[in-house]
Amino acid sequence: MGAKVLFASVKYDKFDADVTLPAKFGRLIDRMGMQDVVKGKWTAIKMHLGRNIGYSTIHPLFVKILVDKLLEYGAKVYITDQVVSGARSRGYTEEYLGVPIVPVCGLLGKYYYEKHVDFKTFKNVDIGGYIHDAEVMINLSHVKGHGACGYGGACKNIAMGCVTDRTRQQIHGLEGGITWEEDLCIHCEACIRNCNHDANSFDENGKYKVFFHNCTFCQHCVKVCPTGAIKMDANRYEDFQKGMALCTDVVLKTFEPGHVFYINFLTNITILCDCWGLTTPSLVPDIGVFASQDIVAIERASLDAIKVEDLIPSGLPQGMELGTHGHLFERIHRKDPFVQLRELEKRGLGTQEYYIEEVF
Repeated sequence: MGAKVLFASVKYDKFDADVTLPAKFGRLIDRMGMQDVVKGKWTAIKMHLGRNIGYSTIHPLFVKILVDKLLEYGAKVYITDQVVSGARSRGYTEEYLGVPIVPVCGLLGKYYYEKHVDFKTFKNVDIGGYIHDAEVMINLSHVKGHGACGYGGACKNIAMGCVTDRTRQQIHGLEGGITWEEDLCIHCEACIRNCNHDANSFDENGKYKVFFHNCTFCQHCVKVCPTGAIKMDANRYEDFQKGMALCTDVVLKTFEPGHVFYINFLTNITILCDCWGLTTPSLVPDIGVFASQDIVAIERASLDAIKVEDLIPSGLPQGMELGTHGHLFERIHRKDPFVQLRELEKRGLGTQEYYIEEVF
């Protein structure tokens, strides 16, 4: 039969607030069985608070509904993300939400617990202190595409958002290095403008340089280069997804069984990760919200709900051609998004077999 996944659909049958998604979301939370688990416990809501002028992260109204429910259950709640600066511009404020908003590694980025792993060049999982010390975690994820792994959901929200920059860099580093072909370069500096980490530059002789201490291998420079002068030197996206699964496994081991809950929002599903700090039109119509205590099942249900036949052409850059096989995200990014699910499943973190219970 598989794992249970709750689902609240955006579909409605009358003009009544009670049949819209926010009302259904409140009822979905009540059905998740969190009441006794969170009571009296420090409960971290891990979400992506967005960057720059992006506006497609989870609407603050839904976050407020979740916070109020948790407080009603007696939880001690705070919201956390790897980066919290700029959250206010998207409406995530302590005044509105009623709980603290803290960086996972503290204000100075130095509060973390180091765990050791051994997967190729991936050696350090530095778990943010505000994740490690929480007794319960609500993994509140916004589903979207992702250039490095095809798909970003619950796994990515943990693996790339609950850790230090060092860990993120090591996971991205599994993909390989970056190469520059001088003959193709027109020195437009789009690569420089689109690097969020001050990791690249041209030297006094016009040579392209990458400061790998700062580089997270996010591929922004690769994607914006108009001539293809910047490339990854190896297409090891599968190692990247395996690294994410490994990191997620290590983070989840800090929680007692049954103390992590997953909520995936399938609204404003865009082509790129929210870390880009920009929002493009949706790839498919809004679908709704999934919830589960099984990370693999909720990821599978989310991917299954996003269908090629529902593609909205304006969600793609003009002139972009889709691949001919696989999931919609694979046709866009040329990377199989199910690799991370298979790796999570191999690690005993859940099952791709699931059944849906719809919340009306």
